[in-house]
Amino acid sequence: MIAIQNISKSFGDIHALKGVSLELKPGLFGLLGPNGAGKSTLMRTMATLQTPDSGTITFEGVDITQKPDAMRSVLGYLPQDFGVYPRMNADALLDHIAILKGVHNKADRKAQIDNLLNAVNLTSMRKASVATYSGGMKQRFGVAQALLGNPKVLIVDEPTAGLDPFERQRFLDLLSETAEDKVVILSTHIVEDVYDVCSDMGIMGGGELITRGTPDEMIGRVEGKLYRKTTNKAEAREIKKNMQMTSARLRKQEVIVSIISQGDPGNGFEPVKPLLEDAYFAHLYKFV
Repeated sequence: MIAIQNISKSFGDIHALKGVSLELKPGLFGLLGPNGAGKSTLMRTMATLQTPDSGTITFEGVDITQKPDAMRSVLGYLPQDFGVYPRMNADALLDHIAILKGVHNKADRKAQIDNLLNAVNLTSMRKASVATYSGGMKQRFGVAQALLGNPKVLIVDEPTAGLDPFERQRFLDLLSETAEDKVVILSTHIVEDVYDVCSDMGIMGGGELITRGTPDEMIGRVEGKLYRKTTNKAEAREIKKNMQMTSARLRKQEVIVSIISQGDPGNGFEPVKPLLEDAYFAHLYKFV
């Protein structure tokens, strides 16, 4: 439904996107990458908030860089940071947003708002000013506004930031249900979010789409190549210089070092079964 073909975007000397190509069908697609990888720039470009310097994005065959309304009319978007009108409660603000999205029937708006407030666990706070919400509550409100109007495409950028574990799981469950008949793009730097709900994913770094596949495919490319040992800070620095080190975690006075190696590196390293986080770093650093 969405075809991204060789898009690039620069801000002065900063090349935020470098020839990114990607095709997306209904389902939940996870986009992993560190801060500064280009994820938010890609999301804003897909949401038609900015145009690429080159390349095209089509939705159902329509070039949305030339006809942005083709995307805007079917889009639900939760940016990384969003503002709210002061002194408006959740009911009034969602009603206003629903009208802007073309939900003109009052009964339909009320039914959608009731269902969404229940889904994001904000029914008891519907008459409170959204400006007074905590960070997690605002994030949940943002999810509700993005889902108004039953969009065909849902883009959520770092949506679980500020959510406690219970709220995070509730939100991920809601995303999974929503993705049954929509293109849902989950952009995040939290590996667990992608592993828990996404059957398809990509990894971005330095403005490029480094790789794409299922979480299990990502892990499979690292299987049999991940080794780990516990050492000290001085040796960890030497390992980083001479080996493909994916991570070094400090635990008390020791450092747990993970590396990618095509064969047994010896020197106290033991083979370990990789998790998606290990595969993420291995792909991000282009060790596989």
